[in-house]
Amino acid sequence: MTATLDTATLDAPRPVADSLTMVRRRILHMRRYPSLTIMLIGQPIVLLLLFVYVFGATMGAGLAGPGGGRAQYLAYITPAVLLMTVASVALATAIGVATDMTTGIVARFRTMAIARVSVLTGHVVGAFVQTAVALVVVFAVSLALGFRPGAGPGGWLGVLGVLALLTLALTWFTVALGLLARTVESASNTPMFLVLLPFVGSGFVPTDSMPWGLRWFAEYQPFTPVIDALRGLLDGGPAPVTSVLLATGWCVVITVVSYVWARHLYDTRASRA
Repeated sequence: MTATLDTATLDAPRPVADSLTMVRRRILHMRRYPSLTIMLIGQPIVLLLLFVYVFGATMGAGLAGPGGGRAQYLAYITPAVLLMTVASVALATAIGVATDMTTGIVARFRTMAIARVSVLTGHVVGAFVQTAVALVVVFAVSLALGFRPGAGPGGWLGVLGVLALLTLALTWFTVALGLLARTVESASNTPMFLVLLPFVGSGFVPTDSMPWGLRWFAEYQPFTPVIDALRGLLDGGPAPVTSVLLATGWCVVITVVSYVWARHLYDTRASRA
């Protein structure tokens, strides 16, 4: 009887330990396929270089008057590029989730004594690690180009908080999109609008320079307050309280809705696997 109980205890799901195992699995995938990580980091860096050195002088002059230039434009677009970095890694998360759901690995997991929540947790925590690496590299490139943020300790904490909330929101959203996708190809295409939304916002030009209809959309879409909050916090001026509150609210809503949606999709598809 004791032996039976001991075996059952050993075979029982352990959510924390199982989640750590799945996180390790995601990180091992990153190490085995470094080209994907390089591509995810390279895309925002290429955009940063393109906009700073091709459009920077003209756009910077328009933003800051005759004394403006590349340095001013670099400071203006860095928050948008950081957001696009988060979105780029989130896109890879959708691909990873769709790969698991379409290759039969989830059916294999169902035959093992592991916590069901650990599969999605592994993707989410692994995405946090990958996003942190990507953000550090992209931000280092921005500093190398001449970006000099004026944020104090409180501003930096705010930047880290906004980026963490954004990562959580977009990761769970793309987890849900990956679960919804029927093929890996569709999972790679569906979240692409996340990378494009900063262009239709305050990421690269002020929203008041846009036509009325486009300006209305740009001002009220979720990414604009996130970009404005990051820009204000990095600038080191008065805290952009309204933008921070709006950014936090959007991130919380997207996270909660996406989490519930992802759990429902995973439970439904896993039961059919």
